[in-house]
Amino acid sequence: MTVSLPLASNQVRYDFRAAMHDAGSGPLVRSELTTLQINVGKLCNQACHHCHVDAGPKRTEIMTPKVVDKILSLLASNEQIELVDLTGGAPELNPDFRRLVTGARALGRTVIDRCNLTVLFEPGQEDLAVFLTDQQVEITASLPCYSEDNVDKQRGKGVFEKSIAALRALNQLGYGIPNSGLVLNLVYNPVGVYLPPSQAALQADYKRELDAQFGIQFNELFTITNMPIKRFAHFLEREGKLDEYMSLLINHFNPATVQGLMCRSLLSIAYDGALYDCDFNQMLEIDIGGGDQPTVFELDDLSTFTGRPIATDSHCFGCTAGAGSSCGGALE
Repeated sequence: MTVSLPLASNQVRYDFRAAMHDAGSGPLVRSELTTLQINVGKLCNQACHHCHVDAGPKRTEIMTPKVVDKILSLLASNEQIELVDLTGGAPELNPDFRRLVTGARALGRTVIDRCNLTVLFEPGQEDLAVFLTDQQVEITASLPCYSEDNVDKQRGKGVFEKSIAALRALNQLGYGIPNSGLVLNLVYNPVGVYLPPSQAALQADYKRELDAQFGIQFNELFTITNMPIKRFAHFLEREGKLDEYMSLLINHFNPATVQGLMCRSLLSIAYDGALYDCDFNQMLEIDIGGGDQPTVFELDDLSTFTGRPIATDSHCFGCTAGAGSSCGGALE
């Protein structure tokens, strides 16, 4: 079910809290915390048009060994954390990426690497795929389309060709192959002012086309809505389409997605150790719900975040529009 709200205008603030109230959903509150999503830095070998992090080759923000040490300490003392979700930038370019992975895996946690695929061909990363295999890291890889033109338009010239080469290399190691135990998921982002199509239908298209054209296999496809913040928001403003896109999100607000929102079980850690309710709030520097702005150095018991309010703003319509959007794909 979707809720019809008045079309937005440049003069009106997009009030997510009011939409939640009108739908009878109430304010967002965190349930049990099971996931740490860790942004290890904004350095990346790509500079994608839709990137909500504004990541790129010239960014210098990077997580330090001191922050990594504290995160590993928190994992050791908080057994309720089941999943460590590593993102960036290109997380693999952080010098302590591998130490963070091996430390989390030694503690028995599932680790996801949000990989742009082309990083496998960066200098010094020649053994990266083998390392990920040895550690049984789940790979969630960006591939916004199965056609070269669309991918290169969004992510840069030559990215599609390198991405296909990387996927083939991962398949050879067992990633995405049935019964291998090595998980390879792909991520689709729309190109332009659209909501993602049906995740199930698009996954079937991806599996058919990638297998037929390149012999590539993978586990699941996640459809993720582009968030109207940072680089994508600037693109929308330049094109004169920010208001149109916000109206699209608002008028497809779906209360049924609220229960599955990733922020309800996730805590986001910035490269400097600051804590946020989600990665998008982190990029907008929106203080964590509850009024304070803690860092990892002030905490030992993460269970105190259970039951706390979650800070929201207009970009939250991106996660609740249509079938919903999370780091694990559609919510319905």
